[in-house]
Amino acid sequence: MKDLIKKYFYGDYGDKENAGVDGSDGSKAPLDPPVPVRKGDGGWPLWEVFIRSKQGLDHKHVGSLHATDAQMAIENARDVYTRRQEGISIWVVESIYIHASNPADAASLYDPANDKVYRHPTFYELPDELKHM
Repeated sequence: MKDLIKKYFYGDYGDKENAGVDGSDGSKAPLDPPVPVRKGDGGWPLWEVFIRSKQGLDHKHVGSLHATDAQMAIENARDVYTRRQEGISIWVVESIYIHASNPADAASLYDPANDKVYRHPTFYELPDELKHM
Protein backbone atom coordinates (compact mmCIF):
# COMPACT_ATOMS: atom_id res chain seq x y z
CA MET A 1 0.00 0.00 0.00
CA LYS A 2 2.85 2.34 0.83
CA ASP A 3 4.25 1.99 -2.72
CA LEU A 4 0.98 3.16 -4.27
CA ILE A 5 1.17 6.63 -2.74
CA LYS A 6 3.74 8.95 -4.22
CA LYS A 7 4.09 12.57 -3.15
CA TYR A 8 5.15 15.10 -5.79
CA PHE A 9 6.39 18.64 -5.22
CA TYR A 10 6.19 21.62 -7.57
CA GLY A 11 8.47 20.84 -10.52
CA ASP A 12 8.85 17.12 -9.81
CA TYR A 13 8.29 14.84 -12.77
CA GLY A 14 9.86 11.64 -11.52
CA ASP A 15 13.36 10.25 -11.58
CA LYS A 16 15.98 11.04 -14.23
CA GLU A 17 16.47 7.44 -15.39
CA ASN A 18 12.83 6.91 -16.38
CA ALA A 19 12.06 10.44 -17.53
CA GLY A 20 10.31 10.54 -20.87
CA VAL A 21 10.58 6.79 -21.51
CA ASP A 22 7.59 5.63 -23.49
CA GLY A 23 7.98 2.02 -22.39
CA SER A 24 8.04 0.19 -25.72
CA ASP A 25 11.71 0.28 -26.69
CA GLY A 26 13.10 2.57 -23.98
CA SER A 27 13.41 5.57 -26.29
CA LYS A 28 12.34 9.02 -25.16
CA ALA A 29 9.25 10.63 -26.59
CA PRO A 30 10.20 13.73 -28.61
CA LEU A 31 7.73 16.15 -27.00
CA ASP A 32 8.35 15.30 -23.34
CA PRO A 33 9.24 18.34 -21.18
CA PRO A 34 12.71 18.50 -19.59
CA VAL A 35 12.83 16.83 -16.22
CA PRO A 36 14.20 18.81 -13.28
CA VAL A 37 16.38 16.59 -11.14
CA ARG A 38 16.86 17.10 -7.45
CA LYS A 39 20.49 17.70 -6.54
CA GLY A 40 22.73 15.92 -4.03
CA ASP A 41 20.95 15.56 -0.71
CA GLY A 42 17.48 15.46 -2.25
CA GLY A 43 16.91 19.23 -2.19
CA TRP A 44 16.42 21.71 -4.99
CA PRO A 45 19.45 23.57 -6.35
CA LEU A 46 20.42 26.91 -4.83
CA TRP A 47 20.01 30.04 -6.99
CA GLU A 48 21.59 33.46 -6.42
CA VAL A 49 19.26 36.40 -7.11
CA PHE A 50 20.31 39.77 -8.57
CA ILE A 51 17.84 42.65 -8.96
CA ARG A 52 18.16 45.93 -10.84
CA SER A 53 16.33 48.73 -9.10
CA LYS A 54 14.41 51.47 -10.89
CA GLN A 55 17.09 54.03 -10.07
CA GLY A 56 20.12 51.81 -10.62
CA LEU A 57 22.05 50.82 -13.70
CA ASP A 58 23.47 47.62 -12.26
CA HIS A 59 22.09 44.44 -10.75
CA LYS A 60 22.77 43.91 -7.04
CA HIS A 61 22.87 40.61 -5.20
CA VAL A 62 19.85 40.46 -2.90
CA GLY A 63 19.83 36.87 -1.70
CA SER A 64 19.49 33.20 -2.49
CA LEU A 65 16.64 30.74 -2.87
CA HIS A 66 15.98 27.13 -3.82
CA ALA A 67 14.08 26.29 -7.01
CA THR A 68 13.84 23.44 -9.51
CA ASP A 69 14.62 25.51 -12.60
CA ALA A 70 15.35 29.07 -13.76
CA GLN A 71 11.70 29.96 -14.41
CA MET A 72 10.66 28.90 -10.92
CA ALA A 73 13.64 30.80 -9.47
CA ILE A 74 12.61 34.00 -11.27
CA GLU A 75 9.00 33.67 -10.12
CA ASN A 76 10.03 32.99 -6.53
CA ALA A 77 12.56 35.85 -6.61
CA ARG A 78 9.83 38.19 -7.85
CA ASP A 79 7.57 37.13 -4.99
CA VAL A 80 10.24 37.27 -2.29
CA TYR A 81 12.54 40.15 -3.27
CA THR A 82 10.32 42.59 -5.22
CA ARG A 83 7.18 42.77 -3.10
CA ARG A 84 7.02 46.56 -3.33
CA GLN A 85 7.73 46.67 -7.08
CA GLU A 86 11.18 48.16 -6.54
CA GLY A 87 12.87 46.10 -9.25
CA ILE A 88 12.72 46.29 -13.03
CA SER A 89 14.92 43.30 -13.88
CA ILE A 90 15.75 40.00 -12.18
CA TRP A 91 18.74 37.75 -12.82
CA VAL A 92 19.04 34.28 -11.31
CA VAL A 93 22.18 32.16 -11.49
CA GLU A 94 22.53 28.63 -10.21
CA SER A 95 25.12 28.75 -7.44
CA ILE A 96 27.21 25.91 -8.85
CA TYR A 97 28.06 28.13 -11.85
CA ILE A 98 29.56 30.96 -9.76
CA HIS A 99 33.32 30.83 -9.39
CA ALA A 100 35.23 33.09 -7.02
CA SER A 101 38.85 33.84 -6.30
CA ASN A 102 40.44 32.70 -3.06
CA PRO A 103 41.02 35.60 -0.61
CA ALA A 104 44.35 34.01 0.36
CA ASP A 105 45.55 34.54 -3.24
CA ALA A 106 44.67 38.24 -3.30
CA ALA A 107 48.30 39.43 -3.18
CA SER A 108 49.33 37.50 -6.29
CA LEU A 109 46.02 38.14 -8.06
CA TYR A 110 46.20 41.93 -7.72
CA ASP A 111 49.99 42.21 -7.91
CA PRO A 112 50.08 43.25 -11.61
CA ALA A 113 48.02 46.38 -10.79
CA ASN A 114 50.64 47.67 -8.32
CA ASP A 115 53.19 48.45 -11.04
CA LYS A 116 50.77 50.71 -12.96
CA VAL A 117 51.35 54.00 -11.18
CA TYR A 118 49.03 55.88 -13.50
CA ARG A 119 46.13 54.06 -11.82
CA HIS A 120 47.09 55.51 -8.43
CA PRO A 121 46.84 59.32 -8.54
CA THR A 122 49.11 59.84 -5.53
CA PHE A 123 51.52 62.16 -7.36
CA TYR A 124 48.97 64.87 -8.21
CA GLU A 125 49.14 68.22 -6.44
CA LEU A 126 45.74 69.10 -5.00
CA PRO A 127 44.66 72.71 -4.46
CA ASP A 128 44.14 73.81 -0.87
CA GLU A 129 40.46 74.54 -1.60
CA LEU A 130 39.76 70.80 -1.80
CA LYS A 131 38.97 69.68 1.74
CA HIS A 132 37.33 66.29 1.21
CA MET A 133 39.57 64.40 -1.14
